[in-house]
Amino acid sequence: MVAMTSADIEVRTVTVADAGELFTLRRAAFVTEAQQYDDPHIPPLTQTFDELKEDLARPDVVTLGAWVGSRLAGSIRVLLEDGKATLGRFAVAPDLQGKGIGSRLLVEIVPRLPEGTKEVWVFTGRDSVQNIAFYASKGYEHQHDQSVGDLTYAYLRRMLGEEPDPA
Repeated sequence: MVAMTSADIEVRTVTVADAGELFTLRRAAFVTEAQQYDDPHIPPLTQTFDELKEDLARPDVVTLGAWVGSRLAGSIRVLLEDGKATLGRFAVAPDLQGKGIGSRLLVEIVPRLPEGTKEVWVFTGRDSVQNIAFYASKGYEHQHDQSVGDLTYAYLRRMLGEEPDPA
């Protein structure tokens, strides 16, 4: 396979017209997470297609997608609240993980946030060590864990204006 460069990735807002692709991408990306936690009921896998379309139309939610050619290869959902952005449903197609798509999405989020956004939060399964390490490498610091049903999530925060160490 030819190496992918940042120029091969186009990041733009996901619209309701992209809902079918997004629905498929999330299903593929979150199956591994569900298997790790032995829980097929995680929200990205239980959200219906109609609920997804409603979510894409919300004024307080922005969903960014990363396209490689005509394929939606990654996405991230951003919930906007007073001075705070919460990232979720971060998905990269399983066959394209490790190729910079997730990193590109994280970089593209910040300039698209409303003025006055002071902090960005992200959460992942507490046992998702690889995800936690990825977020930490991008300047996110672990703040706390929270149990929801049978799952325990790790919450990480990045204060804006603080650049991550490029190392």
